[in-house]
Amino acid sequence: MRGRRHRNSDAGSATIWLLALLGLVAFAATAALAVAGAIAARHRAESAADLAALAAAGRLLLDPGQACAEAASIASAQGATLQACVIRADALEDSVEVDVSVPSPGGLVPGLPPARGRARAGPVTAPF
Repeated sequence: MRGRRHRNSDAGSATIWLLALLGLVAFAATAALAVAGAIAARHRAESAADLAALAAAGRLLLDPGQACAEAASIASAQGATLQACVIRADALEDSVEVDVSVPSPGGLVPGLPPARGRARAGPVTAPF
């Protein structure tokens, strides 16, 4: 063994393990942020649908023709897009059903579908 250097075959393996662990942690953090963003978008869509349906139902008493326009205005103010507005006369009272769409945060995970919310509300009636 004279003149030969003995090298340890494990030299530098800790660096590779550390980089692999950091990559795994970064992937898990990105996935967690994407899930949290999707949940937040769903909640925003549901809130926007609730507010749009309530606004349209309140407008039914004054001007039924403008109920869906009011729903679209409120949905837009909430950062959502009104996908459908249906005034139903088959219920005991007129009611409004809205479907809104909010884009999900695509910065982290592109290709996620937009979050959707649906709500239904009837007009406000004055007690007599």
